[in-house]
Amino acid sequence: MRRRWGCLSSLCRPRRDGRAAAAPLPQPDPPRLVSKEVEEHGASDKVVMENILGSSGENYAVVSKRTESWQGLEQDITDKVSAGTAYAVSAYVRVDGNIHTKVEVKATLRLHNTDDSTHYSPVGSLLASKEKWEKMEGSFCLTNMPKRVVFYLEGPPAGVDLIIDSINITCSGYQQLKEVKVPSGVDTIVKNPHFEEGLNNWSGRGCNICRHELTAYGNVKPLNGSYFASATGRVHNWNGIQQDITGRVQRKVLYEISSAVRIFGSANDTEVRVTLWVQEYGRERYVSLAKNPASDKQWTHLKGKFLLHAPFSKAVIFVEGPPAGIDILVDGLVLSPARKLHAAPRPRIENVSYGANVIHNSAFSHGLSGWSPMGSCRLSIHTESPHMLSAILKDPSAKQHIRGSYILATNRTDVWMGPSQWVNGGQVEADGDQWYELKGAFKLEKKPSKVTAYVQGPPPGVDLRVMGFQIYAVDRKARFEYLKEKTDKVRKRDVILKFQGSDAANLFGSSIRIQQTENSFPFGSCIGRSNIENEDLADFFVENFNWAVFENELKWYWTEAEQGRLNYKDSDELLEFCRKHNIQVRGHCLFWEVEDSVQPWLRSLHGHHLMAAIQNRLQSLLSRYKGQFKHHDVNNEMLHGSFYQDRLGNDIRAHMFREAHKLDPSAVLFVNDYNVEDRCDSKSTPEKLIEQIVDLQERGAPVGGIGLQGHITHPVGDIICDSLDKLSILGLPIWITELDVTAENEHIRADDLEVYLREAFAHPSVEGIILWGFWELFMFREHAHLVDVDGTINEAGKRYIALKQEWLTSITGNVDHHGELKFRGYHGSYTVEVATPSGKVTRSFVVDKDNAVQVVTLNI
Repeated sequence: MRRRWGCLSSLCRPRRDGRAAAAPLPQPDPPRLVSKEVEEHGASDKVVMENILGSSGENYAVVSKRTESWQGLEQDITDKVSAGTAYAVSAYVRVDGNIHTKVEVKATLRLHNTDDSTHYSPVGSLLASKEKWEKMEGSFCLTNMPKRVVFYLEGPPAGVDLIIDSINITCSGYQQLKEVKVPSGVDTIVKNPHFEEGLNNWSGRGCNICRHELTAYGNVKPLNGSYFASATGRVHNWNGIQQDITGRVQRKVLYEISSAVRIFGSANDTEVRVTLWVQEYGRERYVSLAKNPASDKQWTHLKGKFLLHAPFSKAVIFVEGPPAGIDILVDGLVLSPARKLHAAPRPRIENVSYGANVIHNSAFSHGLSGWSPMGSCRLSIHTESPHMLSAILKDPSAKQHIRGSYILATNRTDVWMGPSQWVNGGQVEADGDQWYELKGAFKLEKKPSKVTAYVQGPPPGVDLRVMGFQIYAVDRKARFEYLKEKTDKVRKRDVILKFQGSDAANLFGSSIRIQQTENSFPFGSCIGRSNIENEDLADFFVENFNWAVFENELKWYWTEAEQGRLNYKDSDELLEFCRKHNIQVRGHCLFWEVEDSVQPWLRSLHGHHLMAAIQNRLQSLLSRYKGQFKHHDVNNEMLHGSFYQDRLGNDIRAHMFREAHKLDPSAVLFVNDYNVEDRCDSKSTPEKLIEQIVDLQERGAPVGGIGLQGHITHPVGDIICDSLDKLSILGLPIWITELDVTAENEHIRADDLEVYLREAFAHPSVEGIILWGFWELFMFREHAHLVDVDGTINEAGKRYIALKQEWLTSITGNVDHHGELKFRGYHGSYTVEVATPSGKVTRSFVVDKDNAVQVVTLNI
């Protein structure tokens, strides 16, 4: 929990020259918003935060002696705001101190929840200077009412004074929130959300409902207000309290949901869900909005967001989940249009020494200088000549660190004990017979007061030896320049254009314009059946990707949720969508080795019954789609699960490959797993994946490709490349099959995404890259999207599009005396425009990747 004191705020009055004695700054230039302006809006508007500087406009506040960036000016506004209401914020700010550039000032809410947790919610921000007043604007809407709400201004670095004039928070209504679409005439989405009007607009979904007052229902007290509702007489887990919200929600609009729930009738925690039932044209869908374990001891908050892609005729929201016989208690259900948050600015990185090892005395040439034991273990220095030990970076100067000296940690009584120095990287499984190289990466989002790097892991009593400990700041710009040269060699080809025809003899010196229209390298994304009903999402997909994979619709638990009842409707429709737009498709997945991803009816089978189900699955899917999917992920995540192998023996995995190949020989069959390339998971190293593939091949499995999922955070190019190099020894094509890079700051996300895309595109063994989604709210991981939910392309999306554009060749030139033009271009489709004596002529051609030089003859 952050503490809010340690700085000094004062009230200053301007002198005749416009400056204050305590803080020599001029008065604000523009007129300020004061209570008089609020009064002009009428009685419906309410001033929430007191005008701390008075309505005369003669005063402003100075916050000085700031030792932390979060220190500023605050006020408790708990009793002046309410949930489900939108508020507009405005303030004039500036800064003073030893600074020469603009610095960020932020408005923030500190929310103290009833469970004693604290949440910080951004309201607005801007870059402020010493020279003039700047107007900060923002807004917020509380989906539920916390125990305490504190508004404050913060942000400038320590030592910089924060100057504040005229803060106002006013009730603005939903219509004032930027970029939020609300049906006209509708004030709230859920009517009677806190049951003040009894049970009006509410009904039971297959059960009875009742409203209760302060201490009714086993002395349960409402969390907010005076009432709560109960759902009783439940005989199914889908029974609960519901409200029809048809006509009050729109497709392609983002909504936020918040509710407080608890259970009655069971001492064990059980999951409670808020679900939306939607009647679309031709189908019905259940959309999970929020879920959490709930107990009979306290209220639990459910929060979530949703957006509907497809047109629909009816929508009902309801609370469900616990087993039959357990009552659900609901203390309010608030549904409102989500507020669009301002994107955080790009973080500034200063004074970085690239190529310098952060670790002092990493070669132990000065004994234990700089090193200390973590815990009660003992450290000593020894020497040995390892067979192999390379630096993290391929830097010749790093060789000086490999001298054979190592640090030995003994007397270890816990797994976390080992040598330390005043940074967690990677991990590896090791034994006592040889040295192992451990690589990893990390990024600090905020500057800490202290950082300790230490090596840990073996069980108590096992000695630990460490050699050549190095930590480097990664110079991405230098790496990118190297990758551009590598990309040119891997993804381009020399081309000679020859011209023939009646005008060919007269073309010497004629101007030529060559434009690549499409790079033939596969760039794809996963899609879902409901997603493509959103025209904006579908258009972005078709415009920016040439390959697809179905996120769920081909998985066994989707196509056969109940034994014998097959559902191929969704995958059929997705396949038709891809066929219509000339998009290639890879299949994901025939089987999934992780038990949690196996449907209950299948988990109940054993022996020949399970084997028969596997054969039926193969026969059903592969005979239906023979020749239509270019790839199939045969048994997903075999490094992380063993459901089928544990039940049917070691050969079952190879059997799946062999049988799949018999049923669809045209499909390339892949292994597919995660965490292989970033060295963060000892279960899935490149070496272990290689061992697994070799074992499959020795059993006759026709493994045709390696799928690396690419769910990654803070990627480092050298580590990714090193893993790709190791996997390349098998001579199989490598595909990045499920790429998503997560970072809350979209500028960091864009930088990290570029790292991965450039490394993969430059590597000769990588033959395709598939993103695991691109649209906010419809992705496996949060903060990985390229497009915001309202269709705005964010910084990560812009970076992706820019790279796709960079990897297209565009050239202008002139025909030489041989009637030719030579150029080097990316593989793919081209158009060429030639100025002939008869006028401009346009032709098209394709650059393939078969040979070093390609000769293209065009008739003119």
